[in-house]
Amino acid sequence: MNRTRIRWIILLFLFIATTLLYLDRSALGIMAPFLQDEIGWTEKQYGHINSAFMIGYALCFLIMGVIVDKIGTKAGYSVSLGLWAVAQAATALAGSWIGFALARLGLSVGQSGNFPVANKVLAEWFPKKERAFAVGLFNGGANAGTLLSPLLIPVIVAAFGNDWRAAFLWTFPVSMIWIICWLLFYRKPEKHWLVSKQELDYINSDLTAESPEKIKWTTLLKTREMWGICVGKFMADPIWWFYLFWGAKFLNGKYGLNLKEIGIPFFTIYLISWGGGIFLGWLTSGFLKKGWTLNKGRKTGFLICALFALPVMLVPHVNNMWLAIGLIALAAGGHCGWSANIFSLMSDIFPRKATASVTGIGGFAGAVGGALIAQLVGGLLQNMGMEGYTVPFLIASLGYFFALGIMHLLIPKIKPLNL
Repeated sequence: MNRTRIRWIILLFLFIATTLLYLDRSALGIMAPFLQDEIGWTEKQYGHINSAFMIGYALCFLIMGVIVDKIGTKAGYSVSLGLWAVAQAATALAGSWIGFALARLGLSVGQSGNFPVANKVLAEWFPKKERAFAVGLFNGGANAGTLLSPLLIPVIVAAFGNDWRAAFLWTFPVSMIWIICWLLFYRKPEKHWLVSKQELDYINSDLTAESPEKIKWTTLLKTREMWGICVGKFMADPIWWFYLFWGAKFLNGKYGLNLKEIGIPFFTIYLISWGGGIFLGWLTSGFLKKGWTLNKGRKTGFLICALFALPVMLVPHVNNMWLAIGLIALAAGGHCGWSANIFSLMSDIFPRKATASVTGIGGFAGAVGGALIAQLVGGLLQNMGMEGYTVPFLIASLGYFFALGIMHLLIPKIKPLNL
């Protein structure tokens, strides 16, 4: 059979874009302890910078999907990546905390479009039976970008005479090359000159007519299940943002790591957390394959993820750096497993045509939580110094248990809803 494989080239575009997204998103967290001395911002002002990103991300996450539906995936991805590439480069022009806050706000606007556009591209290019696998592959760009960031950025900054601006400029030409190649290459499969009839038939092989009637947000928000998912995102997502934005600052303040030394510890944290997330996702799936009910299997998975995070409360009191890194990595792995279970919970409960809306509302709740934790951590560190880390690490340890308890009250039995 003469079946082409152009859809995998499209998937490679998505993977590279998502890798760039996390390289750009992680840069400030890696550079923060050194920029604080260079620019002179306070801990509270650094919290404001991160809140600006989270607020912009929360608001735009809700509306970006609507915009993409109107302008299409080709233009939508180009605009999204172009916006965040320009905002990232503009960070190099910042000379005060307000300048960094404005640049991060612009970054959030652009980056909020990545996942809505990518999911729409996958719906256009992959049959349903292959789509979950494709999502897993392109979403690997998030892990790739997070892993590469602490390794590449110190080297790049050193290569440019330790000029911090290089950390925010180096991805701009790569992003521009990506946009040019995307505009030249991307078409919908039925209009792409390289797609064979066999591949097009395969892409459309399980295409079914769906009801044009959309499920309104008001309908979703009337369900206890939607609020349960919002609680799970609101209380858990800020913990990941805390690791991403304050992890390097904590290691610098506690153990005196400089920019050249911070790469390997951060690489270790995110590599272990990636593996931990995969293991916990596999474990939960194993419970269900053994015949456990959806309710028992999914909630047991959530509980085990919470247990992985429990020891992280000890981190501020640990004097051995690698023990602290191990505890953070274990907790971050628990978060990755929790996040995988949350996304699975959405499709466990809600019909497929509502998943995008549920994802958007849940993402909004998580980003709002991230904005609040940024203010809390900034204020604590401003007033208490390194002792201020005790509270956010305690939240990172116990937050999942509180979230699971509230989710259980709101969703006593996990089952599909008939909306």
